[in-house]
Amino acid sequence: MQTSPSRQEDLRVAVVGAGRMGADHVERLAHRVQRSRVSAVVDVDAGRAAQAASAAPGAETFSGLAPLLETGAADAVLLATPGFLHEEALLQLIEAGMPVLCEKPLTPDAASALRVVQAEAAFGRQLIQVGFMRRFDAGYRRLKEVIDSGQLGELLMLHHQHRNPNTPPGFTEEMVINDSVVHEFDAVRFFTGEEIRSVQVRVGRRTSLGDPAVRDPQHVVIETSSGLLAEVEMFCSAQLGYQVATQATFERGVVAIGGEDGLRITEAGHTGYEVPVGFVTRFRAAYDVEIQDWVDAVHAGAIAGPSAWDGYATAACCEAGVASQRHGGAVDVALAERPAFYA
Repeated sequence: MQTSPSRQEDLRVAVVGAGRMGADHVERLAHRVQRSRVSAVVDVDAGRAAQAASAAPGAETFSGLAPLLETGAADAVLLATPGFLHEEALLQLIEAGMPVLCEKPLTPDAASALRVVQAEAAFGRQLIQVGFMRRFDAGYRRLKEVIDSGQLGELLMLHHQHRNPNTPPGFTEEMVINDSVVHEFDAVRFFTGEEIRSVQVRVGRRTSLGDPAVRDPQHVVIETSSGLLAEVEMFCSAQLGYQVATQATFERGVVAIGGEDGLRITEAGHTGYEVPVGFVTRFRAAYDVEIQDWVDAVHAGAIAGPSAWDGYATAACCEAGVASQRHGGAVDVALAERPAFYA
């Protein structure tokens, strides 16, 4: 079983998966996160592992998780492989007692996510934090404080806008839910502290500028266990850049986050705000806070954000969303009983 490093030592972090997100995290851990260092980079592609590791002097490279664990080269793991590889890796890491920050999704489906939850509960200590980075965004945290304070009365509704500039090759309609709206599922649970009871996806007028195989945009209606309604405008080919915003309606006011909070530019007879080009730019600061908080928590033998249960619950919401995409109407979210371990 792994033990937490002393508070004087840097946390040795292995980044598993050296693709876009993994390489970004290597750079972040090596240059912006305190009390940690990248001790290893793991990827089946040796060249990609070496390229990512070059940003972290002294980092070893491995072709798989097993040899990493055998050598004891890490105190914790940041898992950034594709989601379909997560279950096997997470079960290995739980068995080894290794703290892990797992980029979303926890796993691609609710059944495998529940197996991970059950394995962690059986181990008896929370090791897994799921990478829903929006919870670490300054605007999200401020809105959460307003909701919890009750200063504007009861929260009545949530309105979300999630717009991407375009879709990558191979993007499917199910990915509208599984890769994008998954963030709003977690946001609704974060803001309300409630589970989601049902999901309904509606499709109306479609853009002519997107992938003809993907109905876009989509309107998602979410109902929580207490009856609060949240809606999501999910527009995957909005062309204008990357926009994420939320408006919360209260009994005595409205709070909006994610609006025109970037650089304001005046030139050539007009004034406007920059629109981020992608999620890494929009949430760069949130990623930095997320990873720093996780490193600090691992030093203390804990986690600092969304748990494996949160990963499982969002996977169940995604399954309901995809079912509504296919068949229409509101679909109930099927959740197992929450283990007391996650209370």
